[in-house]
Amino acid sequence: MIVGRPLEFDPDVALEAAMNLFWHKGYESSSLQDLLAATGLSRSSFYQTFKSKHTLFQRCLQHYQKMLTDEMMAQFDDAATGKVFIETFFYSVAKETSGPGARRGCLIMNTASEFAQNDPNIADLIGNSIDKITDLFELAIRQAQQQGDVAIGKDARTLAFYLVSSMSGLKNMVKAGADRETIRRIADIALSTIN
Repeated sequence: MIVGRPLEFDPDVALEAAMNLFWHKGYESSSLQDLLAATGLSRSSFYQTFKSKHTLFQRCLQHYQKMLTDEMMAQFDDAATGKVFIETFFYSVAKETSGPGARRGCLIMNTASEFAQNDPNIADLIGNSIDKITDLFELAIRQAQQQGDVAIGKDARTLAFYLVSSMSGLKNMVKAGADRETIRRIADIALSTIN
């Protein structure tokens, strides 16, 4: 029985490096050479592990979705109320105007803009990611309604969709160069809809 050579690198580390490259440059602008440089892989190791750039990109999107939703759920669990979770999450976007990884936006929304509906597999991944984020916001809104912080008569699902679209807009404003104070003021207006 012939056994392949053991991997001499950590596929998870390579996946993280590729995700950060795609997040910074987008899918089309990330060449195979860029990916090899970012991951430190040889061409043969790249194809043996990830099969293709497109397959790797799908795995990066899945990784990003899990990372984002896990982070959101941890913040939700730690927040005193549903409303505090939403406010904290929105105001945290202002921090993305500076520091490491600043002004990258959201990989999910960046990809939605780059691909539109041109790739059914990517469209499905993006739709699934948006659904999961919307579900978390809806959960927070329903909790806030039970806690008396959001009017019971407001439709929680519609508000959750609104928060997702507002969050996407905020992150795009950060990418476009808006300063921290501008982002906070826009967040104030977006959050006023749940009061």
